[in-house]
Amino acid sequence: MALAIALPIQTGPASAQEGQRRNLLDMFFGDRPRYERYPRYEPRYEPRYQPRYEPRYERGSRYDPRNGSIIEAPARPPRRSTVRASTPREPQPAAPLKAEPAAKLEDARKVLVVGDFLAGGVGSELETAFESSPGVSIVERSNGSSGLVRTDHFDWLAALPGMIDEVKPAVVVVMLGANDRQQMSIGDNKEKFRSDGWFTEYQNRVTQFASAVTSRKIPLLWVGLPAFQSPALTADAVTLNALYRAQVEKAGGEFVDVWDGFVDEEGKFVVTGSDINGQQVRLRGSDGITFTKAGKRKLAFYVERLARRHLGDMASADLLSLDPGSLPTLSMTPSPSDTAVPTQPISLVDPDLDGGSELLGATPPPAVLAETPRDKLVKRGELPEPPAGRIDNYRVEATQ
Repeated sequence: MALAIALPIQTGPASAQEGQRRNLLDMFFGDRPRYERYPRYEPRYEPRYQPRYEPRYERGSRYDPRNGSIIEAPARPPRRSTVRASTPREPQPAAPLKAEPAAKLEDARKVLVVGDFLAGGVGSELETAFESSPGVSIVERSNGSSGLVRTDHFDWLAALPGMIDEVKPAVVVVMLGANDRQQMSIGDNKEKFRSDGWFTEYQNRVTQFASAVTSRKIPLLWVGLPAFQSPALTADAVTLNALYRAQVEKAGGEFVDVWDGFVDEEGKFVVTGSDINGQQVRLRGSDGITFTKAGKRKLAFYVERLARRHLGDMASADLLSLDPGSLPTLSMTPSPSDTAVPTQPISLVDPDLDGGSELLGATPPPAVLAETPRDKLVKRGELPEPPAGRIDNYRVEATQ
């Protein structure tokens, strides 16, 4: 009885404490139970559904009921191999092979191309223009960043005579000036571009350069500057071209004007224009200064026309080397004594031997030749009478 009476007393407060409800103040300011303060997360992993793959039974086969393995399989007919008949493709025409450049002759006439980066493009495309001419060889000796101003970088006046002695060219092609829009050193002085002293010294250098070629009786072709995308560059190119033309022609050379090939009808710079075949292509680079391959070919086309005139027959593509290996086989004609004359000789004056002296269908001339109005006008200055009723008929007819 004592134990029964004590048990409700010990368990009563615990059950009352567990069953006591917490109000709003207890939730914010009261102490939380341990299990609520640090809840323990126990994830629940549910087994995923595993489908049962039953073996696929084939008709006519015997299987072991314990594990489903095949005991006896039906005999299968041999598998037929089907071969599809393929239609033969039509043979495609082969791409035309590019003609190999003709081998140059030992005595081929040489064209020396000198200048800056623009001259390098002219030289490379001149090689393309004369690749089928065995009598012409192109020698390109350009320096991309050179000019007539910066002699400390490359001195053309000092290097040109040595190049001519080495190459012995038949024609010299020059294209300079694209890098010369800068300050020039003249002795101890420095002249700015476009000053009077700059133009005086530059003119002397152009004259010396041209005279170094023409004094040796070698044709000189000086290629002018084209238009550029920058208006300032274009204006300077116009000024320099006028200087080149005057000095080169005075020295006995020839100025090649390429300006119209790279501007439109209004004289403005163009990026796209006609190539040498009349097709619309891109001629200039994105910087507005350099040329594309088509532009270089068009630039060289102006030079090619004049160069062929100086090179003469050597620029022909049909030129052959007259060596014993290329000579045709000569057949000797028999002498007249070895050949019998099959027929009697025929007279060239009277082939039919009929005594005729007139051509077939010929009519005898009239006995009296009438004088034409043209003869009257030329010989005596007489005009024919105008027809009646025309405005220049001034005859007055008598009326009854």
